[in-house]
Amino acid sequence: MVILMTTAAFSEGLISIVADLSRDLPAEQRYQRLLAALQQSFPCDAAALLQLDGDYLKPLAVDGLSVEAMGRRFRVDEHPRLDCLVHARVPVRFAADSPLPDPYDGLMNGDDPHLHVHDCMGASLYIDEQPWGVLTLDALNPATFDQIDSTELRTFIGLAEATVKAAARMDALTAHAERQQQVVRVLQEADQAPEMVGESAPMKRLQEEITIVARSHLNVLVLGETGVGKELVARQIHRLSGRAEQPLVYVNCAALPENLAESELFGHVKGAFSGALAARAGKFEVADGGTLFLDEVGELPLTLQATLLRALQSGEIQRVGSDRHLQVNVRIVAATNRDLADEVAEGRFRADLYHRLSVYPLQVPPLRERGQDILLLAGYLLEASQRRLDVHALRLSAEAGRQLQQYSWPGNVRELEHLLSRAALRARAGQVAGALAREASVVLAPEHLGLEQAAPVQASRAVRSPAKEGAVAAVALVAPDADALSMAQVLEHYQRQLISQRLTQCEGNRAAAARSLGVNRSNFHRLLKRLGLG
Repeated sequence: MVILMTTAAFSEGLISIVADLSRDLPAEQRYQRLLAALQQSFPCDAAALLQLDGDYLKPLAVDGLSVEAMGRRFRVDEHPRLDCLVHARVPVRFAADSPLPDPYDGLMNGDDPHLHVHDCMGASLYIDEQPWGVLTLDALNPATFDQIDSTELRTFIGLAEATVKAAARMDALTAHAERQQQVVRVLQEADQAPEMVGESAPMKRLQEEITIVARSHLNVLVLGETGVGKELVARQIHRLSGRAEQPLVYVNCAALPENLAESELFGHVKGAFSGALAARAGKFEVADGGTLFLDEVGELPLTLQATLLRALQSGEIQRVGSDRHLQVNVRIVAATNRDLADEVAEGRFRADLYHRLSVYPLQVPPLRERGQDILLLAGYLLEASQRRLDVHALRLSAEAGRQLQQYSWPGNVRELEHLLSRAALRARAGQVAGALAREASVVLAPEHLGLEQAAPVQASRAVRSPAKEGAVAAVALVAPDADALSMAQVLEHYQRQLISQRLTQCEGNRAAAARSLGVNRSNFHRLLKRLGLG
């Protein structure tokens, strides 16, 4: 039976499309509503909207076709009917007895998997005079499209092109707003970042090197022990560069979950994986025009190293689940406490990525080599602490200052910061309570520093070379009361002790601790949770 289109149905279809143009709808919903209006205006058994992506047509919405059809990617030169539609500027209808194979054969909804299409037509969609994709209509009855008015069909196609353009603009505005929100957060964090403090010869040399490289376009590899302030160096490079008005985006490579690492770096589209409830820009997109700081880059798994290398070589990225390439302009500053040359030799780091990152290496000196900088840093950190603790002044006693300078600082500036925070709390707790006490200076004495107690622990840490995998100090495990425990409980007790001590030796770096124990990183995270350590 020939299905006749009524003028009322056509008008209602157009009205619904025009109304949707002013609505803020997700692209997939907008496209699905377009197909519903199409079937209302031109009744048929199936309709599809496909976007041209290189040599392929990708379904964005289907109605009357199986779910499987949405996963297809139709290579244009392998499907003559689609090829004909793409290259025609007018609607095309294929004869029922056309010898050209139909791309939807077997994909129509119904109980018969061998159901074939008998009436087929479609039209190309152009956006700004460039081919964008095609709209197709299919029916089982060979006479279904006999009564279609060509003028009305062209009118509908024009509105379909407007719908596609509106969806693209909405998506672009949404993506821009999302990126701007992330950029604002990044810039706000940058405003709160501490400054580099130091007047020693090694620090002056470092500042000179930073000034030299900052204005260039070169990638920088910042090297140094844990806690020396590699992130501050990255921030200084960005601040002095021509990208200073754009964001500096921080990525802790050691904290990237392997199953989500690619999404964190490159973003994802809605539905790309379980839990991807909305599209999200990755760190590369947020950093576009600015600087991407890859901290602890030596912890990246090899699989992700290959993906990162491709992005650095081409400047192109792909969101997870998307076929579309995005061009980004990002400068890379990477940091590590590992000897990446040794990591390359051991097969744990790609040589090509190492050379791509280390165009300009910078070595940050450890705190023990910075002389009087220790006291300068102490003053800077205590000034911040006294504001947090709401005290009039925090001061170091002369003996406390001497102890700070004599200590080896295996944990560098980070260890100094934590030690002074603890000491300030102890000293403040020891002062007399009351309003007058808040106006008095709080003096940090040697007993508040606790360096005597910390020294044995720090000495054992100093044995470990953070750049060498497995180079950790031996630890003594305390035996539990085995008589009161099962074998499983005893083993858990030893596991908990060993992992806790190894995490301490690795400065809390879980990836490094897992490697030193010979445990897969994913299994290590699960083990931490089971033992109550994660």
